[in-house]
Amino acid sequence: MAPPTVTATAVQEGAILKMDTAVSAQIENEEMECQLLKLSRGPNPLMGIPKFPSYHEHRKAIVVHMAAVFRNWARNGYIEGISGHISVRDPEFPDLIWMNPIGKHFALLNGSDMLCLRISDGEVVGGNRTRPTNNPGYNIHSEVHKARHDVHAICHAHTIAGRAWAVFGKPLETITQDICDLYGVLAVDNEYVGLATAEQEGRQIARALGPKGKAAILLNHGIISVGQTVDEASFLFGLVDRSCEIQLRVEAACAGNPSLKKRIIPHELAMNNFKMAGEENWLYEEAQPDIQYEIEMAGDIIKAGLDDFKIDPQ
Repeated sequence: MAPPTVTATAVQEGAILKMDTAVSAQIENEEMECQLLKLSRGPNPLMGIPKFPSYHEHRKAIVVHMAAVFRNWARNGYIEGISGHISVRDPEFPDLIWMNPIGKHFALLNGSDMLCLRISDGEVVGGNRTRPTNNPGYNIHSEVHKARHDVHAICHAHTIAGRAWAVFGKPLETITQDICDLYGVLAVDNEYVGLATAEQEGRQIARALGPKGKAAILLNHGIISVGQTVDEASFLFGLVDRSCEIQLRVEAACAGNPSLKKRIIPHELAMNNFKMAGEENWLYEEAQPDIQYEIEMAGDIIKAGLDDFKIDPQ
């Protein structure tokens, strides 16, 4: 049988489609660069999410930044026994995630401590094989990753302010410009189902986040955040926790003085703030001061042993 005839019109349409795709990508890059230039000035402006020469180098950067985030969490007191977990999709194999082991103090975590798991069944397929998997963390994170293929990183820990505000099952108000980074994408989960020993809570959290949510307040539990990078997700996590503390203080101040009235940021202003500061490249940059500090304070140990990291995705 002769191959199908390709008409001149089809060739032209294909060329136009390729051109439209290229133009669209160029416009997106120009908008991102323009946004970063609006928020940084000088001969070396902020560049956003970096590019890596190989999957291996990208993978090394991910686990080091994960370790740095955990060390920052320890510094901020985001610790409750062995609770708390981060997951990040592998850059080469999107059906795999990197997670922290359970039971090691956040302040002592290094890149080489991280485990690589299959999303489908939690099997360890790479990284550190000497420590146990965080099974409650896997139950939550795997369901969110399954539901949201656009999500590359998830952060969850048990913070004081996050858990305190979560008892109300109410959203945070736009009372500071910072919380506008999450305007329209901060969800509230109004049902508590107990300890995450099965997939049920993970599925419920995924439903609460919906197709576009970037963070959620979990009733009687705390907060969770997601992002394109662990940097973005971790910055948003800290932002929600600090915003919970601010909301609690404001509510206490209003309760003690009825003459005090909250001034809520109007919708249009909040949306403009979100468009400016809620973009993934900017949020990546927002996280860098804390991450760079922790890497510097940890020294060489946080990066040691990563050249020997292996993955067997089968």
